[in-house]
Amino acid sequence: MEKGYFITGTDTNVGKTWATVALMRYLKSQGKSVVGMKPVAAGCLMQDGQLRNEDALLIQENASLPVDYDVINPYAYELPVSPHIAGVNNPAKLDLLVAKFEQLKTLADIVVVEGAGGWYSPLNEREDNSDLATALGLPVIMVVAIRLGCINHAKLTYQAIMQSGITCAGWIAACTDPELLSRDENILTLTNALGVPLLGVLPYRKAPDFKFLSEKVKI
Repeated sequence: MEKGYFITGTDTNVGKTWATVALMRYLKSQGKSVVGMKPVAAGCLMQDGQLRNEDALLIQENASLPVDYDVINPYAYELPVSPHIAGVNNPAKLDLLVAKFEQLKTLADIVVVEGAGGWYSPLNEREDNSDLATALGLPVIMVVAIRLGCINHAKLTYQAIMQSGITCAGWIAACTDPELLSRDENILTLTNALGVPLLGVLPYRKAPDFKFLSEKVKI
């Protein structure tokens, strides 16, 4: 089993955090010690005098052991906009993110890293999530929001990952639209089109039940 995974999505708000926590829970059920990381987060709120991100706190809460927030989420930006805009006065630096990741690697068997937005979403003025995934050297798991347009988005994202030379370990279908027609047919189409395994299907839920969702994924 890999030392870690990089979770990317076909867009923002596609279910990456739910998939990340579900994977963490699944891996813990397999007897592995697991920590998560959300290197860059935009849209943070003040908590005890510090900016904190809701998704990063959820990842912190589901780790196998206590980990300082600043290691899990080194760059927490207040504005809910692209990190290269939100962090213009404190741009994300890949070398610091890699150092924090290496620190996490010493604490647990597996580190699950959730990227910010999609594969090419910028982290600073020069680098994006694909550069971070390359720097961390992790296989990628692609989360696909099963909604209208998902086939095109998934195939484009998968093609970009392949062109980067990074291993794609598989993909997860996140059912984000309860009214979508032909949901199963969309998932089947992508299963046949993508050259990597389907690692799980996360059913639609208004609120997360991570014990339930962890039973829907498998690596």
